[in-house]
Formats: sequence, C-alpha cells, structure tokens
Amino acid sequence: MRVESVTRLPEAFQRSVSAEQITAMAQRAFGPHAPVVSAVELGNGMYNNTYRVEPAGQAPVILRVAPEPGRQNRIERELMRNEHASLPYFAPIAHMMPRTLAVDFTHDLIGRDYLFQTMLPGVPAADGLAAYPRSRWTSYFRQMGSIARRVHSVRGPRFGPVAGPGFSTWSAAVIACLEDTAADLDDAGLDATDVRAVAEAAARDRAVLDEIVEPRLLHGDLWTVNVMLDPGATEPTISGVFDHDRASWGDPEADWTVHMAGQRPGAERDTFWESYGTLSATPEGALRRLFYRARHIGAIRLECHRLGRFDDVPRTYDGMRLVLDGLHA
Repeated sequence: MRVESVTRLPEAFQRSVSAEQITAMAQRAFGPHAPVVSAVELGNGMYNNTYRVEPAGQAPVILRVAPEPGRQNRIERELMRNEHASLPYFAPIAHMMPRTLAVDFTHDLIGRDYLFQTMLPGVPAADGLAAYPRSRWTSYFRQMGSIARRVHSVRGPRFGPVAGPGFSTWSAAVIACLEDTAADLDDAGLDATDVRAVAEAAARDRAVLDEIVEPRLLHGDLWTVNVMLDPGATEPTISGVFDHDRASWGDPEADWTVHMAGQRPGAERDTFWESYGTLSATPEGALRRLFYRARHIGAIRLECHRLGRFDDVPRTYDGMRLVLDGLHA
C-alpha cells in the first residue's frame, strides 16, 4: 500500500497514522478481502487527520481519525461523536453531505475515534472560487445563505452540543462554553482574563440570552473551507457540505456561518443576507451577538495556539477588547 502523510513538526497537534493502522481500520470497515491500494493524507483539515483512501476495486473513500482523547480540549471534546450524533438532523441538506460507511469508537485498534465516509465530488471551495471572477462570487454567498437557513430551520430538544451536555436555557449553554474556553486557555498557558470577564457579563445579562427559547440546529463550521464546488458550473455552485462536528442547538445568530457572513461588509458576501434574511435589529439582539463574537474569538485563540500560529494569538486579545468595550458601552 502506498501511503502519503503530511510532513509536520514532532510537536504538532495532528498526528498521522501508520500504514498498518490504516490497513487494520479498512479491514474492520470493509472486510479482510478489501486491501487498500493507497492512502493520501489531506492537509486542509485542522483537527482530525483526514485521508483519501483507495480500497482495491472500490471508489475512493474518506478516512477521518480524531485526536487521542487526552489531547482534546473541553470545547473540542469528542467532536467526531458529536458529528455522528447530529447527522440525522441535517436531513434538509442530506443530499449534499457525505454518507457514513463505517464508524469505530471502540479504540480497539488505535486508541482514537475514526470513521469512513463517501468522498464528495467536486473541488474545495477554498480552491475552486479562484477559478471565477469575484463578480460571480455573489451567487456563491447567496447559496451559502440558503443552505444556512435550511439548517437553522431544524428545531431541537435543548441547548448545547447535539451529543451533549445539554442545557435547559440558552444562557446556561453560552456561559458554560465561555467558562470551558477560559479553562482550556488556562491549560494552554494563555491569559483568559478577558474571556472570564465576558462570561461574568453573560451571567449578568442572562435574561437577554434567555429571550432565545427555541433551540435551532447550528452547523458550527459552515463556511468556504467546508463546502465543495461543482467544477463544471459556469458560476460557483455549492455541491457538497461537510465537517459538522461542532453542531449544536442554539440561537442561529450564534452560528459561525452568520459570524463570517457579517465580516467585510460591502463585499461579495453581502448577498448571503438576500437568501438568509436579516438579523435581529433590537438592542438585545446586538448584545447577544457580542457574546457570540466572544465565543468565536476565544475558540480562534485556542486554535491558533494549538496549530502553532502564535503570531495570530495577539489579534484575538484586540478583538476581545472591542467586545468588552461594547459590553460596557
């Protein structure tokens, strides 16, 4: 079997798996008479290790391997299990998503969760968009708004990650996430004073958060890096959506997709709102979005540190300072 792994520093967070491990995983998933011809690690993911695996006589599939449990942060714990639990709720866009072929959470073989999925056709949007003039990107963001709206139409039983823990109120879910983020930053040796200040403000403004009473499905990571494009289309056309491992129940305005759509106003992504709709125009809605922005910034700070992008960490403190200024205004 030919194996190509991404070259990383020894201290890197992601750790490739061996040819022997891939063989064992494939045989458990597809049987002992399905040898693997090749396994090529894809380097565009930042959490799981992802491989394009070609079993003999079969179409290529995707293998995703989660980090060891002891290396997972609180806000990123058992993301693959959360993704697996949330899959049935993405029924409105099921035709755009990969099919799960096999899942193994036993840790018998490698001490890590892993799963095999069908390989989505198309090209990653992060690469495919460059093939079109920017004037045509408007249709892409309009499609993104439509997809996000369909996801957010799904109602849930409680707040928090789909696989749990669950919360009876939205404020409890938001505060718990902020507190877990602060604890993770402490573990990483980073200053979390500003995140704790936001958590305290959220506790004071609990009533504003609890105006959200109906949990809705949030993808958690729906943006350019997690969609595929039809390579033959005359304009950017989304053909696939993947990586919903951060799915949760909450306020749609808290989703990463909505956060990203609001960046760089006046550019092509403004067309997102044409299909998605508008956000709450009330002072309470604006206040909630400050708490949501803090959640995203805290997660970005942790991810930058985890990936060794240390030069990007200081910017998160600048961003959080603006959030705190807004909360104190």
